[in-house]
Amino acid sequence: MNRELIIRKHDRDIDIALLEDKLLVELHKDRTDSSFSTGDIMLGRVKKVASGLNAAFIDIGHEKSAFLLYMNLGPQVKSFLKFLKLVQDPSNKTKPSVETFNNEPDIEKTGKITNALQPNQFILVQIIKEAINTKGPRVSTEISIAGRYMVLIPFSNKVSVSQKIKNAEERDRLKILVKSIRPKNFGIIIRTCAENKMAADLYSEMESLKAKWECVVNKLSTAKPPALLVSEIDKTNVILRDILNESFNNIQVNDSSTYEEIKLFLKQIAPDKEDILKLYKSKGDIFTFFGVDKQIKSSFGKITTIKNGIYLIIEKTEALHVIDVNSGSRINNDGSQEETALAVNTEAAKEIARQLRLRDLGGIIVVDFIDMKLAAHRKQLFESLCEDMKNDKARHTVLPPTKFGLIQITRQRVRPEITIETLEKCPSCNGQGVVKPTILLENDIEDTIKYLVQNQNEKLLNLCVHPYIYAYLTKGVFSSIRKKWQKKYHIKLKLHSMPEYSFLDYRFFNSLMEEINL
Repeated sequence: MNRELIIRKHDRDIDIALLEDKLLVELHKDRTDSSFSTGDIMLGRVKKVASGLNAAFIDIGHEKSAFLLYMNLGPQVKSFLKFLKLVQDPSNKTKPSVETFNNEPDIEKTGKITNALQPNQFILVQIIKEAINTKGPRVSTEISIAGRYMVLIPFSNKVSVSQKIKNAEERDRLKILVKSIRPKNFGIIIRTCAENKMAADLYSEMESLKAKWECVVNKLSTAKPPALLVSEIDKTNVILRDILNESFNNIQVNDSSTYEEIKLFLKQIAPDKEDILKLYKSKGDIFTFFGVDKQIKSSFGKITTIKNGIYLIIEKTEALHVIDVNSGSRINNDGSQEETALAVNTEAAKEIARQLRLRDLGGIIVVDFIDMKLAAHRKQLFESLCEDMKNDKARHTVLPPTKFGLIQITRQRVRPEITIETLEKCPSCNGQGVVKPTILLENDIEDTIKYLVQNQNEKLLNLCVHPYIYAYLTKGVFSSIRKKWQKKYHIKLKLHSMPEYSFLDYRFFNSLMEEINL
């Protein structure tokens, strides 16, 4: 599988498109001025303790208070709170260290939050879920600092290995190796990327993660809530850190400063991959050049067409997302209705798995597949959908189909889903529903050419039009309308086919490709 990352920076935003075998599978939008991202470590203040919810509301500077459930306190919350007091105590002349700290007992799994937190108390938290709609961010007091090969957890002594590393000998090797270099009082989660890595690579990253924690401690000594202590690296680098592997063969970016940042980051995490990073220098939009914009337009919206007439209808309700599978004009002349339903459902399952990643749909998703009578076919569909969703990094659960053909999916939601409006306001009618007669379009263009030649003394014009209009104006090698206009007005007229233009849209540019405002 070939993977490509296309990165477009404009204004304050960065759009990141992940392509697998040229197919768009993930789309991320990152605001460079965002102050509340998943992974950020912050000093907050307990605003309110809600015993009925067994949760607390934390002021971290967001317009809506962050939500902290008892289950997200972490077993060592008492150690974190005690350590925080020691760090911020001005009378304490020696800087506390996690490695020499005596941990407090773990809290009960079924305890009450009122026994752990009090209003106005300072608390160290990490954002685990960004603000969505009317809800504030979700936070946890179990701080974890993620790297490419491992995750460092202060006030813990556990060492665990990713379940995706299947080789038992490699799992044992990594566990023994990490235990031998692990700092006291720090837990480690070994990530999939650590497979077959040498001790020097793991030790180097662990020192880097430990330094990041020391940065948190240093800022804590003088910080007052709400305060951002350490921010997660930007989304581009997070994606590279988490999914960069041998299958990546191309990273394109349109901004020179972002290019240098990524180059520096690649040098740290994967020096052998530096050569796949390229700076896009063409004048056109980078998403248009690589076909990303076209895939976005065809993949978002209420109705998504797959192929052979198959299409999905995706709707959002207050409680869940509903996806309806339709066969459209798909007809299998060689098989039965049952076989046709299986073929359509299997094809739709692949697209549904892609749509969940692409739109970042979370919560409960109910899929209404075409009814199939045979239990073997329902089982085959279920297994196919599970296989298609293997590449989805978000935690998810797929339930077997019911007798009505419904499949229920739950998928982790950590940030707002991506919604893109694919319907455009008609530039010809401005939303009024009526346009000028198309038969007059040719006359309008010619009148504009005449005006630009006679009144503005233009000698070379570039005319950008919809592909259909382009074909109409260039039809006939020697007798085309374009040739006729060139001879009539003694100018050089270049035509450009623009797929993104609406049918009746046209624009004139001068010899320097600067748009002429009419």
